[in-house]
Amino acid sequence: MKIHLTINSSLEETEVHIHAKEYNEQIERLMKQLQASQTTMLDGYLQQEIHLLKISDIYSIYAEGAKVFLQTEEQEFETKRKLYELEAQLAKDFARVSKSTLVNINKIASIQMGTIGTTELLLENEVTIHVSRKYLKELKRHLGIGRDS
Repeated sequence: MKIHLTINSSLEETEVHIHAKEYNEQIERLMKQLQASQTTMLDGYLQQEIHLLKISDIYSIYAEGAKVFLQTEEQEFETKRKLYELEAQLAKDFARVSKSTLVNINKIASIQMGTIGTTELLLENEVTIHVSRKYLKELKRHLGIGRDS
């Protein structure tokens, strides 16, 4: 991959152009990283109040029915965004651990491997989250652990 930087003082804002022979996994990851680096806050709703939450303060994001919630140390906030949108937007710091849950990888205190192939994450706020087998390999890759890293 070639990287070019052009400095142009007449530009109003920074632009990123990606020129590729084809759309592949590497291009998709690059685009997700670029998008994620621009996001620092998310809007969360609690009763009639809108709270601006720092992404670094969010422990997990989960869907329950048609609603999506942002879990922080103290509270849970509802969000109007879809889980898959948040997964793409926050790909740098969050990993999917089940069909309905994303976890902030920076808030994982430990990974507990059960005797019958079950895996649980213990977050820094002492909440335990189940990891589906389907997502375990990708979680390990995201964390840089295991044989596939």
